[in-house]
Amino acid sequence: MEVLNAIGRRKAAVARVYLKKGKGAIMVNGRKMEDYFTTKHIQNKVKHPISLIEDASEYDYNINVDGGGFRGQAEAVQLGIARVLVKLNEDNKPVLKAHKMMTRDARVVERKKYGKPKARKSFQFSKR
Repeated sequence: MEVLNAIGRRKAAVARVYLKKGKGAIMVNGRKMEDYFTTKHIQNKVKHPISLIEDASEYDYNINVDGGGFRGQAEAVQLGIARVLVKLNEDNKPVLKAHKMMTRDARVVERKKYGKPKARKSFQFSKR
């Protein structure tokens, strides 16, 4: 079997997911997933698409992720894994779509405007 790949994005994070036949190892930036994402709920978020598909644990996942924070990276990895599982078998799409894993979350940080300290916040105003 050849190597399948897909891209997942969230905020400023970009995850490239490569899938090949193996024993179910998940490597993120050359480290085990448990070493890269240390908190339990983030690990569960990354593993969630794999747990929904019964034969998904028969493959190794090699993931390169860059940009953003660890939460955005985890959600980018989740989308990338879901997309590569759909490339593997098109029948996986309804299951993943029902759990809202096939949609890219397009929300990003609003840009800062000139004349303001942040995107919408204004400087203190006092009329005396």
